[in-house]
Amino acid sequence: MRKEHVIINFVVLIFIFFSSAGFTENLTEWILAETGPVPFEMGDIYEPSIPEKEFNILDYNATGNGLEKNTKAFEKAIDDCEKAGGGRILVPEGIWLTGPINLKSNMELFLEKGAVLLFSKDLSDYPLVHSSFEGLEQVRSTSPINIVDAENVAITGSGIIDGSGGAWRPVKRFKMTFKQWNALKESGGVVQEDGDIWWPSPGAMQGAEYIRSLENKPDVKIEDYLPARDFLRPVLLRLVNSKNILIDGPTFQNSPAWNIHPLLCENIIIRNITVRNPWFSQNGDGIDLESSKNVLLYDCSFDVGDDAICIKSGRDEFGRKRGVASENIIIYNCTVYHGHGGVTTGSEMSGGVNNVWVSDCTFIGTDVGLRFKSIRGRGGVVENMYFQNIQMIDVLFEAILFDLFYENIGLVDDIPKVDEGTPIFRNIDFDTITSLNAETSVFIRGLPELYIKDIHFNNMKMSSEKGVKCIFTDNIKFENTILNVKENPIIEIMQGENISFSQLYVPLPENFEIHVDGEKSKNIKLQGDMFMDKKPVIQCGENVDKDVVVID
Repeated sequence: MRKEHVIINFVVLIFIFFSSAGFTENLTEWILAETGPVPFEMGDIYEPSIPEKEFNILDYNATGNGLEKNTKAFEKAIDDCEKAGGGRILVPEGIWLTGPINLKSNMELFLEKGAVLLFSKDLSDYPLVHSSFEGLEQVRSTSPINIVDAENVAITGSGIIDGSGGAWRPVKRFKMTFKQWNALKESGGVVQEDGDIWWPSPGAMQGAEYIRSLENKPDVKIEDYLPARDFLRPVLLRLVNSKNILIDGPTFQNSPAWNIHPLLCENIIIRNITVRNPWFSQNGDGIDLESSKNVLLYDCSFDVGDDAICIKSGRDEFGRKRGVASENIIIYNCTVYHGHGGVTTGSEMSGGVNNVWVSDCTFIGTDVGLRFKSIRGRGGVVENMYFQNIQMIDVLFEAILFDLFYENIGLVDDIPKVDEGTPIFRNIDFDTITSLNAETSVFIRGLPELYIKDIHFNNMKMSSEKGVKCIFTDNIKFENTILNVKENPIIEIMQGENISFSQLYVPLPENFEIHVDGEKSKNIKLQGDMFMDKKPVIQCGENVDKDVVVID
């Protein structure tokens, strides 16, 4: 055999080997070609390698009429798939009623067009497990779909995954119309004594009080929580300590609590999914990335009842002790139609958040656009986050919100010392942000003992009722900013240091006001040809030197 033929055959064998092993395009390289370079090092992320074997649930006597449970059929298909070394669990067109599904390594759950995976409303189908929720280890009911301690797992296709969340969730009266509220009460369940919250069962309504009764009891076992099972709502898709995950295509909807919750996971690709919950759904988050790294989330749509895309890392001492940050995250080309926040960080961020890039996203009608929240006691460091090319329309409250007194918790006169429980937010950049018809453009409130610092805004076009308010902040920079604001003052600063506005355009017919208060406020600069022939009216509080504001 000629030498060149040997070389060619060797190359072909190498190609066949890598192809059969499931090696795919480096998705990190692809997404960076779309978004442009990011200012941190992302790991290489590939789609998981799934063996080419198929396990159709029809072969396991599954019935797609929406009436008969197919839990055993799924269990048998998954068991055979695992014994075969992995493969695809095929869910064809139909309505497939089932209890919980536990996916294993090297598996793909594929939902064909027209397939609806409908989870049982019988809460006894969901055994109690040790789990995590809202940043703490807790006993919860098991999730409808679980991926735990697994590698190379995919959920794909164009079908629908429905968590039957209405069987689990409480509903607050103020979130419904009179007609909806009466229909809900007539459907069953119970309303608590004050008439403000409907619960699906007495056990759900009394669950919180019952769990508190267990707190000081020794040797509490998991079965001791059974009387509160209805209260212990699971997330729809639970991923724990797993890697090389692909979620591509399906619609996730009607979750008991959060929709998708990756915890302590790495190398995750989430794309082309739709996440839906009623706007009144309690804890109805879209996706909560917690203590996970190397994440690509792109081309997705959210319309939910709480935060849409949320980044977390554990709560308080537990989160700090675990000490695993959420990091190396790219969020690209996602749309949020409703949610408490479009992209939210916190409030459970005690393990830290860093290296996050969010670009080319659109928020329409969310409560808040970009939301950062925490309180004293959380600890943790949030830093190195970058937001670019974000569009927001009809945001109900703040387009951009930082608040370390989340829900006004901790608003007292006493100023504690800085310690491990003091949350830190710093080094966060915003570039090319457009917001139309928000109530407030930017609100930043740090802590008096430790300011939010090093926040940079560039190329901002903001239209709102109220402008910019900075409280307990340091080194906040606005460059090339349009503030089309209806109410004076356009800018409010309370205990702010080293704050600058360069090339600020305020299209008001009259002169605009800037208010500064707080004895620690200093070094506030207004620079450049910013006022378009209008003069700012500077108003300073009693304890503020009028020279604190410098117009250059």
